Amino acid sequence: MSGVDRQQVLHRLSQVLPPEAIATDEATLDAYATDHGPTADWEIQRALAVVFPTCTDDVVALMCASAEEGFAVVPRGAGTSVSGGAHALRDAVTISLERMNQILSIDVEDQTARVQPGVINAELGQTVEQHRLMYAPDPASYRISTIGGNVATNAGGLRCAKYGVTRDSVLSLEVVLADGTVLRTGTGTFKNVSGYDLTGLFVGSEGTLGIVTEITVRLRPLPVAVETASVFVEDLETAAAGVLAISQAGVQPAILEMMDGATMAALDAAHGSNLAGLGGACLLVQTDGYGAAAEMDAIRDALAPLGAQVSPPGDERARSLVELRRHARGDDTVTEIRVGEDVAVPKSRLVEYVREVQRIGRDHDVKIKVIAHAGDGNLHPSFWIDVDQGTAGMARLDAALDESIQVALEMGGTITGEHGVGSYKVRWFDREHDEPAIRVQRELKNLFDPEHRLNPGRAIA
Repeated sequence: MSGVDRQQVLHRLSQVLPPEAIATDEATLDAYATDHGPTADWEIQRALAVVFPTCTDDVVALMCASAEEGFAVVPRGAGTSVSGGAHALRDAVTISLERMNQILSIDVEDQTARVQPGVINAELGQTVEQHRLMYAPDPASYRISTIGGNVATNAGGLRCAKYGVTRDSVLSLEVVLADGTVLRTGTGTFKNVSGYDLTGLFVGSEGTLGIVTEITVRLRPLPVAVETASVFVEDLETAAAGVLAISQAGVQPAILEMMDGATMAALDAAHGSNLAGLGGACLLVQTDGYGAAAEMDAIRDALAPLGAQVSPPGDERARSLVELRRHARGDDTVTEIRVGEDVAVPKSRLVEYVREVQRIGRDHDVKIKVIAHAGDGNLHPSFWIDVDQGTAGMARLDAALDESIQVALEMGGTITGEHGVGSYKVRWFDREHDEPAIRVQRELKNLFDPEHRLNPGRAIA
């Protein structure tokens, strides 16, 4: 968005917000310039200011100022997004919801909680655990990511195999629209078919339709029993076949994760474990509830024909592997250019996609490792090259990424299972959606945000 008078914008902000809510110093602008998504140097921009609201009224004031002055607003949670949906934009204001971090109420009998968007996922989980309840969505970043950010991207996590993604645990929302209107969607009930599903529309909209300022979530009973097993097999294709064998056995694990040998080797190097010496690939399986032990027995029987090495009941290494899995994406390094993908395919195509993505790595001469929320077909292959390979290496990396997306789509999959489109995946958006679907989504954007001041250029092409 161009033609914005920076001094006028800052003056207007100072009129409607307390001074402690506005930051314009270089250190803060730099710290909030990007999320964890990929960037090129030319993409890194500074916002006009970073605003830190503490209540819905602050957000309303910001959006009214935006409507009057014409500047764009980029919503942000903890910045853990890996798709560039919270990258700052020049001539825009970044709004960080991190100070709206209160758990407003917990209803133990109705098994719901009402929270502000800046509440950390893990903190909500720890709080409701005291009432023998749990908040099911658990993205790998759950210790630092916010509920509001999880809502914005419809985040998944390890337990989504059984309990679904964030949308499946959101009952109602309070949302500030582009013109400052406060909209309330949904109710506190688990069932609600009155009117269009506006709650579901805002979950996963990546801040392009409105800014979420309050969330009512569904809680679930804390499982009375949990069984965890590590499963080591010869190679990744066998691991993928194991996922299908578990499904065909009629068991729905709470967690069903998959890691290849390269991922295990990286974890060994970082954490001193010895996973790679146990097999070429690994499944991490967890069952819960009163039938946890019986379900795990059925899983052991289903995996036996594959020659799998399944850990015994109560194995401490299997339990510790759950936490290691959360670090499996790895840390960035200055010697590599690495991009983690987030495709999903039907579970019936899992073995085929694993085979194809390994071929893609070989064909384009790029390094690859694969982890997956295998229980629902959501794969996170990482592609990388050494930084000294220059433009030729980048061309190979881009070609590998492009083909991995195209293959997933041809298998009936999606370009993003849980990370969101953001700014990085907009390039592939129209491959997944046909013209009528794109038109309807653009019409929705124009309805809620006719001047495109809310996170422009993100989520839809």
